[in-house]
Amino acid sequence: MIVGITGGIGSGKSAVTQRFEQLGITVVDADLAARVVVEPGRPALDAIAAHFGAGILLGDGSLDRAALRAKVFADPDEREWLEQLTHPLIGQEILDQIAASTSPYTILSSPLLLETTQGELADCIVVVDVPEEVQLARTMSRDDNDEAQVRRIMAAQMARADRLARADYIVDNSGPVEALDAQVASLHARFLADANNAR
Repeated sequence: MIVGITGGIGSGKSAVTQRFEQLGITVVDADLAARVVVEPGRPALDAIAAHFGAGILLGDGSLDRAALRAKVFADPDEREWLEQLTHPLIGQEILDQIAASTSPYTILSSPLLLETTQGELADCIVVVDVPEEVQLARTMSRDDNDEAQVRRIMAAQMARADRLARADYIVDNSGPVEALDAQVASLHARFLADANNAR
């Protein structure tokens, strides 16, 4: 059984998935898969450097993610080019990691779960949700991005109302840590039961 977890930037997906990992559940993270496919020595990084120029690389030859983010969120055509290159590679990396999972169910965490075909892999969808002003404040403080940049990223993601409408379960991450722990524990018990019933 695969549980998809998504949420807008700054919603706290990582805080939720870390709790599932602490409960012994394998978490396949699309963001980490996206980093793997552009590591030095991988063909995707060579293609990105050829397309955007060597200035897109850091001194050690790795990808300057901040520079790339600035380029692709400023130009929809560049974003489309990058997605056409990386999405199939990320998809295969995700499938490989899911296949290697040995926990009773597997979490697929992805910011673009509902915007891409990744959502089709999931048996149910969990949306981690906070008000948009909380997203904005958290992301600005975490990533040292200005408000305009964060708003561009939020605008490129699925609208909050649309995301919530697609959810099988909603985790409200605007409260205290204890409330988050309780929600994750409840979902974990439910998913274990569902996984056992599906066997």
